[in-house]
Order: sequence, then structure tokens, then C-alpha cells
Amino acid sequence: MKVFRPTLRIRMALLYGGLVLLVGVSLLFTSVVLLKNAIAKATFFNQVGTVTVTFQGQTGPPRRIQPAEIGRQTQDQAVSYLSHAGLIYFGIIVVIGTVGGYLLAKQALRPVARLTATARQLSTDNLDQRINLGGPYDELRELADTFDAMLGRLDAAFDSQKMFVANASHELRTPLSVIRTELDVTLSDPDADVAELRRMGEVVAGATTRAQRLVGSLLTLARLQAVERGELEVHEQVDLAGLVPVVLDSVRAEVAAKNIRVETEIEPAAVVGDPGLLERLIGNLVENAIRHNVPGGWLRVTTGQSDDRVWLHVANGGTVIPPADLDGLFEPFRRGGKGRTATRGAGLGLAIVRLIVDAHHGKLQAAAPPFGGLAIRIELPRNTRPGRQAQPAATAAA
Repeated sequence: MKVFRPTLRIRMALLYGGLVLLVGVSLLFTSVVLLKNAIAKATFFNQVGTVTVTFQGQTGPPRRIQPAEIGRQTQDQAVSYLSHAGLIYFGIIVVIGTVGGYLLAKQALRPVARLTATARQLSTDNLDQRINLGGPYDELRELADTFDAMLGRLDAAFDSQKMFVANASHELRTPLSVIRTELDVTLSDPDADVAELRRMGEVVAGATTRAQRLVGSLLTLARLQAVERGELEVHEQVDLAGLVPVVLDSVRAEVAAKNIRVETEIEPAAVVGDPGLLERLIGNLVENAIRHNVPGGWLRVTTGQSDDRVWLHVANGGTVIPPADLDGLFEPFRRGGKGRTATRGAGLGLAIVRLIVDAHHGKLQAAAPPFGGLAIRIELPRNTRPGRQAQPAATAAA
């Protein structure tokens, strides 16, 4: 048994009918008052006493009448006729107004019905559907366009999530495949000696370290994405100038292997934030600048501060990067603007940098010099206060 429910169209129709009824009753009451006043103010009906009148075609003697009494009778008859006839006509008008209101509400709410139908059909597999209402840009068009924009964001988010999961699975599968292969090959050899087992252990240890780093990076990404919806858990005074030597010392071997010339111009850059994340930020920038450099290249790190902001600038030599690839550098699992490759690292370093900057309400600018390499400038507010809105990261080509 279908249960009756007061839909919005029915409620709007009843509201239209009620409004027509209210207006009709008001008009009827106003008409009665005006009619009575008009009759009462007529000069003939205001005469005192009796009046002798002769009607046209009358054959008998003149008749004597009382105008005041005739006026009261005329008022009663006019009000009675107007009330009975008016109620009938106004009843018809109310019915017409209610039915018309229902039809108008049905027509006006048709975009809402389309929105409801689209929402019912949606799933993670068909988020590309849109309402595409069109027509005049009224409130319903704005609602439909807003719904379409929301679907676009959800579609992009789901696609990004699927790509992220696929890339993460690929990156994790690589070291696990290496471990499995080394174990199968070595253990299947009955003549394997200690040296062979040691070599297997070293390969497995390297693959395990790579997997561990990837898992750590993924956990950092998840933590930073949670910070975007809240606030930093740690707020401490940190001097970026003191973190730079520590980071450079940790990559000394890689610098020597590539014969990279390192230049620094370190000035105090005190900021309130998470020391661990800020050290990770500098470390990721420096590691990225070394690994994507050329043999015999250069690396320059500078820090400084103004009254309300601190800044960190990391520039390096290398191959020429197309300006169109700059935005892609800060996406997860991207290396040099390209998808995942067999190079060292998982392509999460700059993605983590961007999230750390956002978590500290800072700004990020990236430039690709025409002679090659990459220059990244980061500005952070000196005092990161809870409740402030994060400023979106921006990239700009030189």
C-alpha cells in the first residue's frame, strides 16, 4: 500500500491555494464594506422622514416612502447577493489557483527531480554523469551547477585515489618481487655458499629498506592530508638555518658521488611549526635536487626572514624541465614530470613537501630556468596559529 506523503509540490500548491483564498476573502470583505459605505453615503438614502415619489408608468396616486429604510434594505440585499455570489466565484478561483499552483510547482521543481534522479543513479563507476540543466541562471540553475561541480570534484578525487593506490601497489610490489626472486633463486640452489647467501641478504636488505621508506612516505602523506583538515600537532620554535647543515651532512655521500658543488647562504629563519616535518621538508628538497642533478652540477640553499615570514630557497642544475610539467612535479609518484620509473625513490618527495608547506600555511613557488634545473622557493609565516586557513601552494614558471 502506497503511503501518501506531502511532497514539496503538494505543499506549494496548498500554499498557493491558501494565498489565493486569503486574498479572495480580503477582497470580498473589502468589497462588502465599500458597497455598504457607498449606499449609506448616497444623498437619497440620507433624507429624513418620508418622500413622495412617482414611478415611471405609474397610474395610481404618488407613493410615500422612507429613504433611510429603503437604504438599509438595499444594503442588506446587495451584501447578501455579493456574499453568496462572491463565495461561489472565489471558491472557483481558489480551485483554479491551487491546481495552477501545483502545475507551476511541478514545472519549477523539474530541475530538482532531475537532480534527484541523477543522484540515485550515481556510483563510483559513473561519477562522470552531469545534470547540465541550462536555461536562465536562477537559483535552481545555480543548485544544479553546484551539484555538477561537486560531481566533478568527486570524480577527480576518486580517479586520483585509484591512481594513487595503483602506483603505491606497483611501488610496493617491486621490492617484494625482488625479495621473493632472490629467496627463490638462492634457496633453490643446493650448492649456495656463504658468499651467495650474504649477497642474497644484502639484496633483500636493500629491497626491504626501499619498501620501508615507501611505507614511511605513505604514512607521512596520510598524516599530512589529515593535518590539512585540522592543525599541526606540534608547535615549536624552529630555525631553518640550523636544519640545513644537518640535512646536507646526511647526503654528503651522494654529493661526493656526483661531484656536486654545494653553495649555501644561511641566515636566521625562525618559525613556529613541527620540527620533524620542517626537517623532512628541507631533506626532501635537497635529496630531490641531488638525485635529479647532473654529474658535476651545482646545488644552492639559502634561508632568510622578514618581519612576518621566513623563506627557504633551493636551486639546482640539471636537465631542462618544460614549464608545463611543473605542476606534475608535486603530484604523488611523479619523477621529473614523468610517471613512475625504475629510478631511485618513489616520487613522493615533492608531494610531501607541498603538503608540509600547506600544513604550515605557507606558499610554494617552483620555477624551471631555461638553462636547466629547478628552483623552489618556500615562504612560511613566522607564527603558525591554530585556526588560520592554509594558503594554497602555487607554481610559476620563470
